[in-house]
Amino acid sequence: METTDVAVVGAGPTGLMLATELALAGVRCRVLERRTETPDTTRAFAVHARTLELLDARGMADELLPRGVPIREITPTSGATIDLGEIDSRYPMLLIVPQSGTEQVLERRAHEAGVEIVRGAEVTGLRQDIVHVVLELADGTEETARYVVGCDGAHSAVRRLLGVPFTGTEYATHILLADVRLAAPPQGAMFAETGPAGAVVVIPFGDGWFRAIAWDRQREQVPLAEQVPLAEPLPMDEVREAFVRIAGTDFGMLEQRWSTRFLSERRQAAQYRVGRVLLAGDAAHVHSPLGGQGMNTGIGDAVNLGWKLGATVQGWAPAWLLESYATERHRVGAQVLALTDAFNNLVLGYSRIRKVLQRVAVRTIVRVPPARRALVGRLTGIGIAYPAARGAHPWTGRRAPDVVCGTKRLYELLRDGRFVLVDASALGLAAEAVADAAVVRTARATPTTRRPDVLLVRPDGYVAWAGEDTPELAEEARAAVARWCGTGLRVA
Repeated sequence: METTDVAVVGAGPTGLMLATELALAGVRCRVLERRTETPDTTRAFAVHARTLELLDARGMADELLPRGVPIREITPTSGATIDLGEIDSRYPMLLIVPQSGTEQVLERRAHEAGVEIVRGAEVTGLRQDIVHVVLELADGTEETARYVVGCDGAHSAVRRLLGVPFTGTEYATHILLADVRLAAPPQGAMFAETGPAGAVVVIPFGDGWFRAIAWDRQREQVPLAEQVPLAEPLPMDEVREAFVRIAGTDFGMLEQRWSTRFLSERRQAAQYRVGRVLLAGDAAHVHSPLGGQGMNTGIGDAVNLGWKLGATVQGWAPAWLLESYATERHRVGAQVLALTDAFNNLVLGYSRIRKVLQRVAVRTIVRVPPARRALVGRLTGIGIAYPAARGAHPWTGRRAPDVVCGTKRLYELLRDGRFVLVDASALGLAAEAVADAAVVRTARATPTTRRPDVLLVRPDGYVAWAGEDTPELAEEARAAVARWCGTGLRVA
């Protein structure tokens, strides 16, 4: 039986992004997708600044931008507006684009990279030993791989077959989603309204269609036996009625092309890795859609895991590297759950006193520059950082800025999936010291007091090591590359 290097289960944004990362690393990868057809409309629509930076690091951001509508300001609560133009990023925006559009960009890249996507492949069984994982499929066939990654959503078959607990709770408020045309659309890029009956949001896709979202509290007190089943089709009249009741208007809904209803959850997998099987995206964490974090967190998982798993399969990774995926991303997942839960309580909490206090707190935060930057960093992903060892340079684990390196930007240099050592020291000795590293490329930059003299940037755009221009700089750079790149330090 032919064995592939990695089998990715799930062809959503997380699985497709991971597949492109593995292919970039020279890893043979197959994507197994339960659905037989590619969906043309899906739930997620928000692409945050950090996700755009990660896509830029792989040359896909410019392809996605024309598909969406940029949002330059966000309002987490009434009376508190955040100007995203303050972000120190090439992409100071929230890009509104249907998930299907993001998937099309990712799937095209996966095909170009030679990734095979197998549709109609439903995983029903899983067993593993010290060298392989075998997936049993519903059609009676089997798929053997050196590693498996479950990117198969909130109801992940991979997670269930591993027996990994998915702890958390379900929110009580029904969420109604519909893509509609409007005769009298709201003014501004995004409309939101909250009240005792729930909350509504209207977001333009830029092609004449709008995403209408209603958090409808009407059914919270209805006995379970009398509630409308979540699988029941959602007619436009029901969406209209919810909007009128919550916001006082339905904006003249004319036509509906897609709709669904669901209850969101707040859950996280207890483990992101069991042996040779790993979890990413919604298979590892689900949360309230408020804040638009889901797809972005999944893509972040994929970019973090891709190069580490690729290095492990290729044989040059240090022994600890693959385990660092779970360590770093489980922490990020927990932070996202806390953030979205806070947003959910702010918008839909029962306690009026608590909601008032929370709104006052948010308004205060956005008026205080350091607090505002911290909030924006969490919301946009720009502020995500990974823990560093005690005594490490303060920049270690931080998102790397898009440094100009000669005629190219850092994020252009990252597009081949290697580490980049950015050397702005006087003599460039750090770059010379690691010039023979197979998985590191070097670049010279102009010195500045705003960042360290030398940055070793990981393939996912985070700082692995930083150093200053001292007599020991070259030796320290060589040691940092040896730690992070293992046998990749030598010419392949």
